Amino acid sequence: LRNGARRLRGHVAFSARGRHFSWFSPSSPEEEIIDESKLDAREFVGRHLANFYFKKVLPLEKAFQYDKFYTPFFTKADFCSLPIVLVLGQYSVGKTTFISHLMGRDYPGAHISPEPTTDRFVAIVQGDKERTVPGNAAVMQEDMPFQSLKTYGSHLLNRFECVQIPDAKVLEDIILIDTPGVLSGDKQRLQRGYDFPGLVRHWAERSERILLLFDAHKLDISDELKEAVLALRGNEDKIRCVLNKADRVGPQELLRVYGALLWALGKVFATPEVMRIFVGSFWDKDYELKENASLFDAEHDDLMNDIKNLPTNSTIRKINEFAKRVRHVKGHALLCDALRRQFSMLSLKSKATQQEIFLESENLQKTIVQLAKKHDIHPSDFPEIEPFRQSVEDLDAKLWEYSRLGSGYLQEMDKMLVEEMPCLLERLGKKNDKKSSS
Repeated sequence: LRNGARRLRGHVAFSARGRHFSWFSPSSPEEEIIDESKLDAREFVGRHLANFYFKKVLPLEKAFQYDKFYTPFFTKADFCSLPIVLVLGQYSVGKTTFISHLMGRDYPGAHISPEPTTDRFVAIVQGDKERTVPGNAAVMQEDMPFQSLKTYGSHLLNRFECVQIPDAKVLEDIILIDTPGVLSGDKQRLQRGYDFPGLVRHWAERSERILLLFDAHKLDISDELKEAVLALRGNEDKIRCVLNKADRVGPQELLRVYGALLWALGKVFATPEVMRIFVGSFWDKDYELKENASLFDAEHDDLMNDIKNLPTNSTIRKINEFAKRVRHVKGHALLCDALRRQFSMLSLKSKATQQEIFLESENLQKTIVQLAKKHDIHPSDFPEIEPFRQSVEDLDAKLWEYSRLGSGYLQEMDKMLVEEMPCLLERLGKKNDKKSSS
């Protein structure tokens, strides 16, 4: 790691006019010179964040198995993709109907009925012609942000497909993800054959908006939905709750339903802030009860504008999400390295026994506090204790075999966060100002 950091120090190059940027030295045959004036904001930011990630962050993630503990490695397409909107909720709350309403048409394979119908993850994107690409083929497309799904195995890929639609205007700016209805009971959850909460965490990290749908007639939050919501932790700013089918209850009952949903969400999210809830009936048919028609229309317009404005701030959000991941990677690497250093060759206990002691909640909390003070990092940037301990156990990780974390890598990551990413923001602002003036 130290040698890699030393090599990286000399591999950042700007052209004399400041128009070209590369992590490779100018004489490197691998360097690809791009005229940045011809790139739009999404491509501009995506290329730079990809360079940051593959040269400085990915080596650290590989060294400390970040993909095994949390979510898979990023791919190039993850940085340059359109904003992703994840639609999540229990079965028959109107997820597929909502997506059809958003597009102004149904997508191939969509089936709507009172029982659980959507049994797969469906990515809906713009294409030249209407077609459905099976999961195993979809993850091979380098221009789509689905390649990292390969790590979840064939059980998931057999339950995933990408639908391309040419005539839905909303798909010019976003990618929609329809999800299987969240079930209740251990039997249904075990039959999925893949880690549903882990996959929700995967999509949440890569999404720019998460729509959590509820039916006004069934507000119970099942065990699996609770697990899925907990998997969204750290992405609360992306979540918008939708109370659907509200046109089927009267004004007084709707008030009670709204309060009950707020109470239930407060128990699951465990935050003092009140979540934004859009109330209405999001489909193409007329309202059944029209007493709240003006309220539903206003809520509908607010939600559509929220989705419509996603591309406008997409580049800033990508930078924000990247910085969040970098801090978490740094915290994970520091914790693993600190635990590795605690092993003693002179101890009479085996290394496995030593590791069990180090991973006790009290000892782990003490290690994190010490690291936070030493490196001036907030404790929230470190992994959560219980999920970390569980991951070490599930992976049968031998922390004493991990690589030593050199100070050079930490300096490079700090430099990226403190100097290079603010510089990228400044250059993005100038690029946007130039575009506005023209």
